[in-house]
Amino acid sequence: MQKLLFLLLLLPFQFFGQGYQVNLQGQVSQGMGGAGSALMQDASALFFNPGGASFIHSNEISLNVTPTFGNTSFLENNTNATANTTSPVGTPFSLYGLYQIKDSSKLKLGLAVYTPFGSTVEWEDEWVGRFALTRLQLVSIFVQPTISYRLTDKIGIGAGFIYSYGKVNLQKDLPIQDASGEYGTAELDGSGNGFGFNVGLFFKLTKHANFSITYRSKVDMNVKSGDATFNVPSSLEDKFPSGKFSSSLPLPAVFTFGLGITPNERLSIALDANYTDWTAYDTLAFDYENNTESLEDTKSARRYVGSIAVRLGAQYKINEKIKARAGFAYAISPVLTDYVTPETPDANRFNFTIGLGYQLSEKFILDASLLFTQFTREATNLETGLSGTFKTRVYAPGIQITYKL
Repeated sequence: MQKLLFLLLLLPFQFFGQGYQVNLQGQVSQGMGGAGSALMQDASALFFNPGGASFIHSNEISLNVTPTFGNTSFLENNTNATANTTSPVGTPFSLYGLYQIKDSSKLKLGLAVYTPFGSTVEWEDEWVGRFALTRLQLVSIFVQPTISYRLTDKIGIGAGFIYSYGKVNLQKDLPIQDASGEYGTAELDGSGNGFGFNVGLFFKLTKHANFSITYRSKVDMNVKSGDATFNVPSSLEDKFPSGKFSSSLPLPAVFTFGLGITPNERLSIALDANYTDWTAYDTLAFDYENNTESLEDTKSARRYVGSIAVRLGAQYKINEKIKARAGFAYAISPVLTDYVTPETPDANRFNFTIGLGYQLSEKFILDASLLFTQFTREATNLETGLSGTFKTRVYAPGIQITYKL
């Protein structure tokens, strides 16, 4: 029984391998289904394609935020018990600065700060899956200084160094009770950092067509001194001692191939294909400072698979001040059915988006977008036995302000 409790404790960290990506790094792209690595329109090129940033013909600073409203319901197979999340609003953001020393310079320097992973998931009190998870909060911030160079009038290259900082707090109930009938609890809290890079190539194939290739490397988030806190009956305190733990959690590499087409001066079309190498998340290992017979260092299989997403979007210039956008994306989940958990009950999904850009003045541009998605996943987790159907719905309205220097 005590060994089983320990295995249950490990499960909540699976959210790192369940497609827990936040693809909300710029309102122009967001309004076009998340596509845009081959259409260079603003400083978000620092994220989408460092090689194309050298084709942005202005110095600018932009700030983007996308409040995310998500709700998941669960119906258990065995008892028909139901539950819902009570999660707070997520706030993924990005900040970009792009600069060249001379107007004619082929060299661009930039800084990108963005949140590619992060959210808070909280389930209602005493729900049926309380022994798998009650609350999870993840914060992940990437800082990316970037250099981009226009080799010719048709080719650009670029690269950015990534420093990442992450913080996680996880809470759950344990299936053991004290004399008053209260269940034990566990909380894991830790922070870590890692390093990586983002590189890109941009090609102007013709006057009306561009092609791009980008690669963002895997980042290993190393948690070296996290705090594991157990609240259990006094008779079990020696079996589950609170203390430090360490772990390494991989954030996977992403390959993107993009095509941008501008048939005329008003219409732009973007198509992106992403491959995310979730195979990096094959095993999750923990090293506990205080080991006991019940709390041993362990390795737990995850066996996630690589996933593909296809994104298509369009932009239409209505007049000199207004641009309208729309798009959609189809993403294949990397999570095998036997590993679905309540942190992010991921599934294959369609995302639908719309967007609008407005030129406020010569210096200021306002962009906004709205993303909607919903999906269902029925699964039975091998380790917890939690079996049922998850239904998730997400709305993500976003806004961005850009200032041209």
